[in-house]
Amino acid sequence: MTVSAALRGPHTHIKPSYAVRVYDVAALNPDGSRCVASFTAPAMPLFEHGFSAFARGVCLHAPHGIIPIEDLIPGDWVNTSSGEPAEVVWIGSTNFIPADSGRRMPLVRIMADSFGPTRPSSFVTLGSGARILQTPPALRGATGGAQMLTRIGAFVDNVNVIEVVPPTAVRLFHICLSRHAAVDVGGMMVETFHPGMAGTRDVTHAQRDLFLSMFPRINHITDFGPLAHPRTPENEGAT
Repeated sequence: MTVSAALRGPHTHIKPSYAVRVYDVAALNPDGSRCVASFTAPAMPLFEHGFSAFARGVCLHAPHGIIPIEDLIPGDWVNTSSGEPAEVVWIGSTNFIPADSGRRMPLVRIMADSFGPTRPSSFVTLGSGARILQTPPALRGATGGAQMLTRIGAFVDNVNVIEVVPPTAVRLFHICLSRHAAVDVGGMMVETFHPGMAGTRDVTHAQRDLFLSMFPRINHITDFGPLAHPRTPENEGAT
């Protein structure tokens, strides 16, 4: 892979109240070529949620087997909740230190069968940016049976879904497909990245432009396309 100039966003005008973090990107350009790049950007929700869904070691189901998240490359195909596979067009990753008291970023471990038989089939570790296709009990009566995408933190009960805070750095990942979807992770459906149509509403123009520059196929927030599934009300439009 080669570094694409199109991925190199401006590294200036960062809001001083935020610490900064290095974010790594591997992606497909609009012409189908692959590119890699690193960005220095604010450690703020808009950026961090785009890089913090899957912990290293999480395996995704693909048409020809199972692929660990760290082995995915742009151009791979993975299974989705629609029943049709979709192409991976963007992979973001960065290191987090969950036990850092100043920038706490706990992980969430979901034990086997937490959401039904083989959902998941074995324990899965997700980051705070993950949403799963599972409606919280309090909202089930209002959805007419439709499943909704919900932040994984909403299910923490410290029995089946547990916060874990490793003392050393952890590599976290997120992905975008050719369309928004939920992907099969051990029998549990986990959302691919989408910032929400209002995701850049509360950031500066410079932060918005830097964020969008991380996605070579995206020129405007609407280019992320429609959501594949509704999100729970407290999460809709959030990053």
